[in-house]
Amino acid sequence: MATFVLIPGAGGMAWYWHRLAPELRERGHDVVAVDLPADDDSAGLSEYADTVVNAIGDRTNLVLVAQSMAGFTAPLVCERVPVDLLVLLNAMVPAPGESPGNWWVNTGHAQARQEQAKRDGRTADQDEDVIAEFFHDVPPAIVEEAMRKGEPDQSGTPFEKPWPLKAWPTVPTKFLLARDDRFFPADFQRRVVRERLGITPDEMDGGHLVALSRPAELADRLEAYLTER
Repeated sequence: MATFVLIPGAGGMAWYWHRLAPELRERGHDVVAVDLPADDDSAGLSEYADTVVNAIGDRTNLVLVAQSMAGFTAPLVCERVPVDLLVLLNAMVPAPGESPGNWWVNTGHAQARQEQAKRDGRTADQDEDVIAEFFHDVPPAIVEEAMRKGEPDQSGTPFEKPWPLKAWPTVPTKFLLARDDRFFPADFQRRVVRERLGITPDEMDGGHLVALSRPAELADRLEAYLTER
């Protein structure tokens, strides 16, 4: 049995994992889905990592799953508690000394997003079309629930300071991308992962919010990593 620690992206809502968590529990694993203090202007990446570590408590056999912006937080957690495996899911991959705010320009994200929109026959405006870019493959009932909840608040504080690690932690790391991600296009993710981690990402179908759109398939992929390990 593993303990899957599920770290959400921008907005910090554990609700993002509410379809994946029962799938993992049905497979016999413990699950910790973390709510981050995303709306707190006094909280930066260090405080996000503190929140994850506190949620873990004394649990062991840890597998961290980091969605999107959580790619900046999860490695900090790996420096504080023993982690068996880190899985980056459609995630930002930081470089030493790079702030999350600078990541976008440094990686060429805007151009990649525009090119993906053109391939899709869309226009990628500066303000994201939330449905088209994030929820396009999520079941309608889940989309309706998300819209009722409203867009979560995300403070700009975590984007300001440089990522503090001098190198990637010495923890086995997998990167799993969803081929239909419109916000972090697949070719963009492949390039960034190759350049920054020196590995080839694994791939599955689905969009940016794959834990909402394909929870059973994602659970199977995560459990397969345990078998490989």
